[in-house]
Amino acid sequence: MVLVSVLLWFYFRYSVLSHIEGATKISLIAILLTLVIAFLFASVSAWAVAMISVTPVSGMTLMTLIVTAVIMAQMGLSGQTGMITTLLVGGVVCTALSMTGSLVTQFKISYWLGATPKYIEWSNIIASVVASVTVTAVIILLANVYGFSPGPTHPNPMPAPQANAMAAVLGSLMESGQHAPWFLYAMGVVIAIIVEMIGVSGLAFALGMYLPIELNSPILVGALVAWFVKHSTSDEALSKARSDRGLLVASGLIAGGAIIGVLSALLKFFEDKYQTTLIPNFNNTGTFGNWLGLVLFLALCYFIYWDALKAKRES
Repeated sequence: MVLVSVLLWFYFRYSVLSHIEGATKISLIAILLTLVIAFLFASVSAWAVAMISVTPVSGMTLMTLIVTAVIMAQMGLSGQTGMITTLLVGGVVCTALSMTGSLVTQFKISYWLGATPKYIEWSNIIASVVASVTVTAVIILLANVYGFSPGPTHPNPMPAPQANAMAAVLGSLMESGQHAPWFLYAMGVVIAIIVEMIGVSGLAFALGMYLPIELNSPILVGALVAWFVKHSTSDEALSKARSDRGLLVASGLIAGGAIIGVLSALLKFFEDKYQTTLIPNFNNTGTFGNWLGLVLFLALCYFIYWDALKAKRES
């Protein structure tokens, strides 16, 4: 922890903030913010995973960005330097939250299996290094192929709703002439409290509010499939077994979809570079491509339902 903190301070002081007056003081405050927020939110993340198996990483990261941006703005930071500093703090906190949730599950399973924390911790350290390199490469690949903001090269960029939400928050706090919509933030808090009081998950409601419709639609269909699976029998034990099996299949599809998305971007990168066609394009075939996609999507939904029904009641 001490070594990481020192390295972070050196990076802030002599790289990000090297041209800023009072860089030493601001770097210390940034490190303290990172450690305090990560410590507080990591406990929340661990509790959430242990109790409800879900951790609101996005929400806590956005909260970190808001708090950090406000403090950094009071310290005199603004513009690109202020945004980079805030994003670095948010990135460290976000990574800590994600790894905390994962470690809680790993420690629980290792306790059952008789494993020791030492090897789990070392494996996570190695995995975090590998993941950092891999994720950075994927982000660069997606930025080159699809882009994240509209421009001459990428007129139709990736939606990136979370990134756009973070950019909107930072822009309102760090760019000159912009004013943070505190009233809207307060309204969001009030709405979240209200939906929680009526028994609706505030996190799910918020995701539905800011995710684009092309992402919300398959989520809704997936929820309907899960509902049909759960109510396919009156036997509670069998219903749970079927739901768990369907959840495993759906989790695999999420991971598989992410991998295919990266592979698709990689193939498109080579297509653009070598001016060749590796993936058939159905966008120029009229409505055929849309109908084909719909048929395959419905077939996939039916497969999940059919496969989940094969689960047997646990004895």
